[in-house]
Amino acid sequence: MDIVVAHNFYKQPGGEDQCMLAEVAMLRAHGHNVAQYCLRNEAIDRMSKLRLASDTIWNRASFRELRALFRTHRPQVVHFHNSFPLISPAAYYAARAENVPIVQTLHNFRLCCPNALLFRDGEICEDCLARAVPWPGIVHGCYRDNRAASLGVAAMLTVHRALGTWRDVVDVYVALTPFSRSKFVEGGLPAGKIVIKPNFAYPDPGPEGGGGGYGLFVGRLSAEKGVHTLLDAWRSLGRTVALKLVGDGPLSCVVKKTVGEDRRIEWLGAKSLDCVYSLIGRADFLIVPSECYENFPRVIIEAFAKGTPVIASKIGSMAEIVENGRTGLHFKPGDSRDLVAKICRMVGDPDGRQRMRRAAREEFENKYTADINIKALLAIYQHALKRHSDL
Repeated sequence: MDIVVAHNFYKQPGGEDQCMLAEVAMLRAHGHNVAQYCLRNEAIDRMSKLRLASDTIWNRASFRELRALFRTHRPQVVHFHNSFPLISPAAYYAARAENVPIVQTLHNFRLCCPNALLFRDGEICEDCLARAVPWPGIVHGCYRDNRAASLGVAAMLTVHRALGTWRDVVDVYVALTPFSRSKFVEGGLPAGKIVIKPNFAYPDPGPEGGGGGYGLFVGRLSAEKGVHTLLDAWRSLGRTVALKLVGDGPLSCVVKKTVGEDRRIEWLGAKSLDCVYSLIGRADFLIVPSECYENFPRVIIEAFAKGTPVIASKIGSMAEIVENGRTGLHFKPGDSRDLVAKICRMVGDPDGRQRMRRAAREEFENKYTADINIKALLAIYQHALKRHSDL
């Protein structure tokens, strides 16, 4: 197939960026012609606030550039990953003008929530979930803790809900889990347009045997990722269990201070994907202590691919992805004492941990390989073609 993939890169690379790059690599490896249209958020630093707010609602430059790209490549489908804030929903109308079917992967909750997390003040928040005008997000400054910036995001959401962009222009949405799909339906996206396709790992990094004697956290160092809960657990953990943290973020100073006080904890900062895979493969377990609704943490699939069990918060999609007692363990989100109990269980049962390693790798092979994912993705593209032709 001839495909255009569009994506707005974040300043700090994350799972969405990696998912897009892996999907493009997988498509090309299977013989498909993929052209990319990508913008980067570094450009925001050179823009006025008024210009950024205007482009977030409708970027005339991306509209023109994408129409030209569609005319040149004549793709059978365009697949959007992240269009916020620079590509903007104008890109959908560029595709519609050139009669190109549109697929949009829902990596976060941006279409339902100004901060894309459904999380505020340390807890789940659904105040804007089904509102035509997400005014609570403005009042609380949910985007970047800034009311003016939140107003810009809320304006984009309000304008395009009024225009019917989300309802009428996109042909197929891709949710990553059944839980996420249910939230998007609550948020007003048409249920009949949302299909489910999980994340995957490509290329397959292959399993390892663990034995490193440490637990591992990989992700953004921020409150919604449960970093405070993780550090509190280690403070009260009586065992001599090592913890390695990979990533950066607003809580890096807190992590750095804790590392200085506890020799069991090591902060490695940001690392390459190959290095992360190596760390995951040697880890005795991965910890994903998020306190927000994660759509589908890519790091869990990376752990399964390496055969590493996962201790995860029992919340949202993670309760569906990690099978308690088989591929990992659940703990109550935000409860450091429950997390300590699950760490002790994992460390104290090496035979059970090995069974979980085998089950995690089996889960990857059964659900999350590129061979399985490419079939699902191409079926979604065909579905988008059919929906578009029926208009």
